[in-house]
Amino acid sequence: MFKHQKIPKLAMLNYKNEMLKRSFDLTMAILGLFFVWWIILLGWIFAYYDAGKSGFFVQKRVGRYGRLFNVIKLRTMRSDIPVMTTITTDGDSRITNIGGILRQLKIDELPQLINVIFGDMSFVGPRPDVPGYADYLNGDDSIILRVRPGITGPASIKYKHENIMLRVQSDPEAYNRSVIWPDKVRINKNYIKNWSFWKDISFIMQTIFDRKIC
Repeated sequence: MFKHQKIPKLAMLNYKNEMLKRSFDLTMAILGLFFVWWIILLGWIFAYYDAGKSGFFVQKRVGRYGRLFNVIKLRTMRSDIPVMTTITTDGDSRITNIGGILRQLKIDELPQLINVIFGDMSFVGPRPDVPGYADYLNGDDSIILRVRPGITGPASIKYKHENIMLRVQSDPEAYNRSVIWPDKVRINKNYIKNWSFWKDISFIMQTIFDRKIC
């Protein structure tokens, strides 16, 4: 559970810009859900029969101001294998056959449009961590909790092949905690301090088309 502390205020994401970001999120999430609901439904059906459990996977994550919320994804992993870690590596034995396809196509992330509509998440922002990591945010680093977590963002784009990187490590959990996570904090702090609406659009386009946009 996040230990409460004073969270720094933002300069770029003032009230006006926050309203712009939220209006964009809400509008695009509603439109997006209108067009992809059938993909989510098919994914839910396949996930249900593949995993033998509810097609939706709901997990507690740390959101804005350190508040916990339930992130919604399509189930891609078996629940009958003991969980010893919070990270997932490429080739993880828990990932189902259909789950691997859903992950590769990013279809498992689509239900998070519901989280955006509810106000738990934004299209762009730091990825929401499981409880525990936020406890390590001290001082200026805690600015990350000033914004809604995102479906995508600059750190997510840089580490889009994170599961492959972790697979070759002798201790994936330690490598994630000591190397990847601190770098994500640095990238997310820079994103928040230099936020602009058009940068958000650029990150969304990079995610969709899987390439860097100048």
